Amino acid sequence: MRSSNAGARAQARTWMGRQAPAVQAVRVVMAAALCASALGAQAQQGPAPALGSKPIRILVGYTPGGGADLIARAYGQKLQQALGVPVVVENKPGAFEQLAAQPVASAAPDGHTLWLGTSGALTMGPGVRSNIPYDILKSFTHIGKVGEVNAVLTVNKSLPVSNLKEFISYAKSSPNKLNYASAGVGSGNHLFTEYIMGLTQISMTHVPYKGDADVVREVAAGNADFGIPTIATAAQFIHEGRIKGLVVTGNQRSTALPQVPTLAEEDVTDALKNYDVYAIYGLLGPAGMSASVTRTLNEALERISRMPDVVQQLEHANVRASYSTPEQLRQFIEKDVAKWREVGKKIKIE
Repeated sequence: MRSSNAGARAQARTWMGRQAPAVQAVRVVMAAALCASALGAQAQQGPAPALGSKPIRILVGYTPGGGADLIARAYGQKLQQALGVPVVVENKPGAFEQLAAQPVASAAPDGHTLWLGTSGALTMGPGVRSNIPYDILKSFTHIGKVGEVNAVLTVNKSLPVSNLKEFISYAKSSPNKLNYASAGVGSGNHLFTEYIMGLTQISMTHVPYKGDADVVREVAAGNADFGIPTIATAAQFIHEGRIKGLVVTGNQRSTALPQVPTLAEEDVTDALKNYDVYAIYGLLGPAGMSASVTRTLNEALERISRMPDVVQQLEHANVRASYSTPEQLRQFIEKDVAKWREVGKKIKIE
């Protein structure tokens, strides 16, 4: 009898092992369904009391189809379900996102006019530009972070370095002899490289291009020695051995480049080791929004950031869905603006 029972238990374990992938898939589907059900139930109850029934506009400073637009539409659809009011995404590209930000800064603080901004306009621009017609800390209500993007520090494969410390030593031995590529004057990789040079006392010559794809291509071709593209743009080139990936930003290794260490793992300056995420996306409203309206929107963002279908949509745009409280977003912006302001003292950008 004992032998028979043991055999039955073994068969049961085998059956469960075979079913594990299917069970996991069912759990993912059920999680998405439960989130959708919760949002649907709230929508059926009518508009969120703090907001009223007017449509919500989310302004985006880029053309349709890009990362910011995709995020705004993914979150907008879920906000519409959660709050029970129409949510419309409006694209207002140009002027470093100012065409999207300005109407929000001057809108009524009722939570119905919002801006989905990127790090370029939330922190870098205010840090290095003197002609921005609003105060990023005083002209807006900070609602919450919704996404993060990380980058990888890369070099041409012919450079005799295998990590960031070796690259810094090599660059110091050849001041102004190395070139670095960027996606343009004032771009994230331009400013980040200048920040690194300031911390490590190395000097390189800036060669601006038009986008991250150009950065990767020119580093691979040897026309630039160094560049900081997003992980999504560079991963294939690194896997193929066409460029070297030295370190990634963020506090954990990238699933796309698991062999590349993070800045925190490298033997470099503390300021550089503590450099966290490369870029963020955040949702803001006009200054003076009530605590109840801000809380209603932020709580919806928190739920949406955990939805499997939203996480997957953002992953397709190489963005990690994330969440922060309003105060955490404000603190991040304040700290980052101060950092880029120091860079702005050395390079003049208008």
